[in-house]
Amino acid sequence: MSIVLVTGSAGLIGSESVRFFCEKGFTVVGIDNNLRESFFGEGASTLWNRDRLQEKYGDQYIHHNSDIRDRPAMEQLFQTYNREIGLIIHTAAQPSHDWAARDPFTDFTVNANGTLNLLEQTRQHCPEAVFIFCSTNKVYGDNPNRLPLVELERRWEIEEGHPFYAGIDESMSIDHCKHSLFGASKVAADVLVQEYGRYFDMKTACFRGGCLTGPSHSGAELHGFLSYLMKCTVTGTPYKVYGYKGKQVRDNIHSYDLVNAFYHFYQRPRVAETYNIGGGRESNCSMLEAIAQCEEIADKPLNWEYQESNRSGDHIWWIGNLGRFKSHYPEWELTYGVPEILKEIYSQNLDRW
Repeated sequence: MSIVLVTGSAGLIGSESVRFFCEKGFTVVGIDNNLRESFFGEGASTLWNRDRLQEKYGDQYIHHNSDIRDRPAMEQLFQTYNREIGLIIHTAAQPSHDWAARDPFTDFTVNANGTLNLLEQTRQHCPEAVFIFCSTNKVYGDNPNRLPLVELERRWEIEEGHPFYAGIDESMSIDHCKHSLFGASKVAADVLVQEYGRYFDMKTACFRGGCLTGPSHSGAELHGFLSYLMKCTVTGTPYKVYGYKGKQVRDNIHSYDLVNAFYHFYQRPRVAETYNIGGGRESNCSMLEAIAQCEEIADKPLNWEYQESNRSGDHIWWIGNLGRFKSHYPEWELTYGVPEILKEIYSQNLDRW
């Protein structure tokens, strides 16, 4: 089982997965039809990333311009590689709150039905393979906004004595809250991945990410926080901050650190796992803090404005607790913090922008 199958292979986490596993000697089969450009416009196209992967890895990276919603296409692909597939990394998604509300059918069919297609083909053709799903912290809906937050000068924070001070763990309920339609479609996929693990005894895991980031992100206004923020700072593009006084907090994990976590799970897989994964207490920032860091790195001011209304279902404060994953894989650790991430986004994209 030497093949790694990656969906969304030209996107941020998908392309990092391609690089990571190609460098380790695996053959990687990628699925990506550049749907991100349809979602967010020409500036969000991932074709540049696809071309870079094909040029660098040649025959070691096999690209399929397919849609995960296409059942016959997915069946044919899985039949082709069959039990040679040892790992599926499913990153393909419609990733935006706002976009989902505009077209709920596309959002749900990509996120939920597409995931079901992949799970069923895995069960039929390579049931011993490890199935890793890029879920999201949005499965918790707006439950995090019920936490007793304290307003500081540049961020919202939680009191040190609170059980979630070290970060929100997997015990938080995903019920009785507003998710956004995007969050709801990801909940459906998340629960499906768990159920295939439990019901069919498959090695599945949901990695519920905070902000996933890195230099390979094709950041757009509706998705790609740090990447798009740095792009706007560099290019002078106006940027809008939505609600919460710009003090909303996100943890941020570099794509390499996330894919390295996938690799640790692949080496010692478990059944039907869920992990909150992100920057945790080690790598997080508020919007105002991120703006200040971008301006310092780019040595120019960001042209931004504030809008009082927040995005529906958006989190005020999210820092994930990484304790469950670290307890299972204690040798894994973060290698990037927010300053290092932003510097890398800047240096590796300056010419492209």
